[in-house]
Amino acid sequence: MAKNVPLKIVTYNIHKGFSFGKSRFVLHQMRELLNHLDADIIFLQEIQGKHEQHELRISGWPTEPQFEFLASKIWPHYTYGKNAIYRKGHHGNAILSKYPFCFCENIDVSIQKRASRSLLHGIITLPNKDILHVICVHLGLMKFEREKQINILVERISSHIPANEPLVIAGDFNDWRYNSTNQLEFNLGLEEIFKTLRGSYAKSFPSWQPTLSVDRIYYRGVKPELCKRFNQYPWKSLSDHLPLYAEFSF
Repeated sequence: MAKNVPLKIVTYNIHKGFSFGKSRFVLHQMRELLNHLDADIIFLQEIQGKHEQHELRISGWPTEPQFEFLASKIWPHYTYGKNAIYRKGHHGNAILSKYPFCFCENIDVSIQKRASRSLLHGIITLPNKDILHVICVHLGLMKFEREKQINILVERISSHIPANEPLVIAGDFNDWRYNSTNQLEFNLGLEEIFKTLRGSYAKSFPSWQPTLSVDRIYYRGVKPELCKRFNQYPWKSLSDHLPLYAEFSF
């Protein structure tokens, strides 16, 4: 990136485009709000790639996969990784980017068949030809799952990402007890932007009364400039998670 031009990041668990309890389909409103943020890179979790039943029954369901629908106006580059496949369709993680990917891979970290999970690793070529590693994360609900998944994430970073190459990891860690802190922050030298700039992780779940810090934005090799949690309306009436926003400089 050019000097003094921040790299703008958003992470958001979109709950497959539904409000809490699936009472309303709100993907169109999510797209409008995300477009307004105009981030450079968006990390998305629980994004629906396909659902045959919803395609027929839900008014306004897009004809293309949700990640293409959200990306259509601003983010010409995107990658999607399935982490849950079932008879009617599949959902997973996605990364939307204004800048092209030169590499992407979805890493299966599922410990249980009923709770499929994955890490989506991409390398983005920035306008100044620098590269940025990005990993979109959605970890399991059970502690023993997360411990094994964090070990896989640590191994992936250690073996595939040189220490001198910038890295941003964002997503839903489901780690409200902070069990992953030692592995990620102390062993790998990662920092979390809300903890760095505000002294504590952002509380992002549940969206209507956030009490748990499950969504994170970790980084290495970039400078944190700004972070925000969007906890006002209409954000808090959409997904069951709140989106987190960050700005970095190089």
